[in-house]
Amino acid sequence: MLLLDLDTFAPKDRADAFHHALTDTSVPNDVVHQPLETGIRARFEGWRVGSLDLFEMRSTGFEVRRTARHVRWHRDRPVVSVSLQTAGVHHAENAGERYVLGPGDIAVFHELAPRRYGWSDEGASQAITIDMEHLGVPVDTVVRASVRLRASPLHDLLLAHLRALWQNPGDLQADPGAAALGNATVELVRALLTSAAHDEDDRRARAAMDDSLTHRITAYVRRHLTDPDLTPDRIAHEHAVSRRQLYAVLGRAGIRLEQWVISERLEAACHLLASPRHAGLPVSAVAARCGFTSPSHFTRRFRAAYGVTPREWRRLRIHGAAQVAAPAAQGSPDVPSRSAGR
Repeated sequence: MLLLDLDTFAPKDRADAFHHALTDTSVPNDVVHQPLETGIRARFEGWRVGSLDLFEMRSTGFEVRRTARHVRWHRDRPVVSVSLQTAGVHHAENAGERYVLGPGDIAVFHELAPRRYGWSDEGASQAITIDMEHLGVPVDTVVRASVRLRASPLHDLLLAHLRALWQNPGDLQADPGAAALGNATVELVRALLTSAAHDEDDRRARAAMDDSLTHRITAYVRRHLTDPDLTPDRIAHEHAVSRRQLYAVLGRAGIRLEQWVISERLEAACHLLASPRHAGLPVSAVAARCGFTSPSHFTRRFRAAYGVTPREWRRLRIHGAAQVAAPAAQGSPDVPSRSAGR
């Protein structure tokens, strides 16, 4: 949803409109704009995905300055913002440290902490805000973590998650799983902040790593689905656990690893087979792209799961002759799964 487009304002009113947009969704700030011959320009869009508010912003150069005086005027339910820098070079000052943010960084700011943030020339960011009470992380933990996020092994996991979240927020906000997605995002943010704020041998950091292990494992598997050597031993090694621990962690989430991996691969194959763009791709090539080393094994698994062969599925889906019902889901609510048969 479009929240603000300064192109619809007279040039003399744009600074006030920009300032109002920021202070309407946050605590008061001082805003300093970079003087440009083209004048101030900005566009704000917003979405609601479960408990998360998503804001996308593109604008000319500016800096937001939040002081201790501003913080005293915070709203009743302050938030924590988690953002990606999608264009331009961003500058920040937080917890007494100055740093530069790029496209591979996550920026975290607590509304109850002074800070500076902005960019020069044209820039853009994608941010989510989480209610402080929902996040359940103290201000000092957020501030301490904000300047050392990359010290946590969870940084890249959350970065990939946020990028996926922003691929199509409009569809996500209307999805029946929006509430669960919002809660899972909050859990990942909480885990990252706790992990980054404390030393590895700290009890809280260990608990955060343990709590996020299932998400990290399933995210890793999805990234490597096309690898034919994606074995339980490899997955366990990558996450510094034994094979027995791997099965135990996933079992507590209701996931049977081998069956879940096959079901994820079959789901990827379904999308390829149903795509007119890939109509000329041989079934054997589809199998290989989805991590199956044997076309006959792929066909057998596919028929067991969907009741038709891959070729029949392609014909039915592309030509719209009939709809093939997907089998009943199994597994945890957070990790959708289809029975792949044996």
